[in-house]
Amino acid sequence: MIAERATFQCCTICLNMTPENAAAVQPEPAGMGEFSRIVGVFFEPAKTFGDIAQRPSWILPMILAILAGLGFAMAVGQRVGWERIVHQQMDASSRMQQMPAAQRDQTLALQVKIMPVTFYAGAVLGAPVVSVIVAAVLLGITAIMSAGLRFKQVFAAVVWSGLPRMIAAILTIVVIFLKNPDDFNLRNPLAFNPGAFMDPNSGSKFVYALATSLDLFTIWTLLLLATGLKAAAGKKLTFTGAFVAVFVPWAVVVLGGAAIAGAFS
Repeated sequence: MIAERATFQCCTICLNMTPENAAAVQPEPAGMGEFSRIVGVFFEPAKTFGDIAQRPSWILPMILAILAGLGFAMAVGQRVGWERIVHQQMDASSRMQQMPAAQRDQTLALQVKIMPVTFYAGAVLGAPVVSVIVAAVLLGITAIMSAGLRFKQVFAAVVWSGLPRMIAAILTIVVIFLKNPDDFNLRNPLAFNPGAFMDPNSGSKFVYALATSLDLFTIWTLLLLATGLKAAAGKKLTFTGAFVAVFVPWAVVVLGGAAIAGAFS
């Protein structure tokens, strides 16, 4: 009797297992791993940022950004030298050229001491601080657009979209060791923007700063960030709207920086 009842219960369970119920009890597919995301950002950005929006982690790309910054700072200090970098910046500034020789020497000595601290501190703190600021600004803009994003989603999109900068840092390090240190241009080390084909010491400083900002890696980053915001917002935000949200604050910063360069260089 007990065996018959057990058999009946088993049969009842099997009959109740419709295809819909069977699909419901199946485990959800696992998300992408961190290293798969790194590859996916470059080759499958829409899919990858969709996964990032569902599980917004950011530690690995942040570590990579910091390491790339430290590697760049070490390469500049060892291969090019801080004094050479300061000399280049002073020679490109009309204000510095008008200083008396004694004052120039004092400024040079001070800058040589400050610059390595600035570079290394910027490598460690720059990526986290800038990412927080950018994410906060974008969160505010997308909130106006009623995109319904969370800060963690926006912050993760900002950090992951910065991976092209890591490639730029690696290429710059290679250029540092292949190029004559006297010919290295800290302001524009890679020829991926119109400013690379302009003379920084002649012509409009405003135009040169603007041209330097329009580089391949910057455009790549902006497109990836727009993709990340679109993936997180879903149907609440179009890709065009996401790109506008990314482009407008970037354009304001670039124009402001170019204006300052034109006024004080």
